[in-house]
Amino acid sequence: MFEQLGLIGCGLMGGSFALALKRAGLVKRVVGYSKSPSTTERARQMGVIDVEAPSALLAVSGADIVLLAVPVSATEASFKAIRHLVGPNTLIMDVGSTKRDVVDAARRVLRDHLGCFVPAHPITGKEVSGVEHADADLYFGKQVILTPIERTFTVQLEKAVNVWTALGCNVLKMSPQSHDAAYAAVSHLPHLIAFALINSISGQAQGKDYLSLAGPGFRDFTRIAASDPKMWRDILIANKEELLEQSKIFQNTLQDLEKLIATADGDTLEDRIEKASQTRANWRISSPKSLK
Repeated sequence: MFEQLGLIGCGLMGGSFALALKRAGLVKRVVGYSKSPSTTERARQMGVIDVEAPSALLAVSGADIVLLAVPVSATEASFKAIRHLVGPNTLIMDVGSTKRDVVDAARRVLRDHLGCFVPAHPITGKEVSGVEHADADLYFGKQVILTPIERTFTVQLEKAVNVWTALGCNVLKMSPQSHDAAYAAVSHLPHLIAFALINSISGQAQGKDYLSLAGPGFRDFTRIAASDPKMWRDILIANKEELLEQSKIFQNTLQDLEKLIATADGDTLEDRIEKASQTRANWRISSPKSLK
């Protein structure tokens, strides 16, 4: 049981975490702060938070657990805003989709309190944003990746594992580097492709007509293109090295398929499709065996 959650960012992810903690009986009080006062007020009206804080610093005053639920580009500024009231026993976590940049920001800012920070990435979300969409079930049954570093305190890491486990999550641990490489491939690149595909079609003279004819397959494939623009701008730029490497690999694979189509090499094309079909059919979410 935590006495107080200091919530920095009262949107979908932060609001859902607060609701989940409350429902599980893991926190007595939630003090929240967002850049937009109307967001914080709405969060209080919904019962997501109990107290509106006028600043990030005051949101963590007296908190024994802190969650940064802000865009990754705002992580360093958030650390600077709260560091003076972080105690030696405070557990600090984030929910960012990239980890190396977040860890680097923590190293620059938190200094003596760096060990209190346990970087976290819950593998969940919605295409809609805002506290009005906060959901206590958002994290239940989902994976949460923790990326502790050499200076992370063992006690704080154990607390983080226990919190997410109590919320019904499957907790995995890996290095920030391995995390960013993996999610460039399975999350960031798919979003990039979805954004590009929608824009490539809508940018054509008959794009609207084409889109009106699309069916369920197109809907499912492009669902993530409706994601929050500012958040994904930050993610794609923050992980640009790994993302661009994965993009090159994808483009080479796409060009290989294009050549098979151009030369009408149906047998080889079928083999490539069969390989993809079998890989997808056999795919299931599981714990990685080799990532450290």
